[in-house]
Amino acid sequence: MAGTLLSILMLAGVLLTGGGVYAILRTRDRKRGALMIVAGLVMFANVAITAMPGPDAPVSGQR
Repeated sequence: MAGTLLSILMLAGVLLTGGGVYAILRTRDRKRGALMIVAGLVMFANVAITAMPGPDAPVSGQR
């Protein structure tokens, strides 16, 4: 279940970032485009934080 949610969050981040670039370049709406890009980057950061193993996670290869 967590993997599915992270995948959906990544897709939303890609769409938001792409939409922000589109809004800045095509529609010349800098404010909305910048906010969309920031929201996409926040989603990427959330996925990165969630995907990192914690200190209690076992290291692979050690017993």
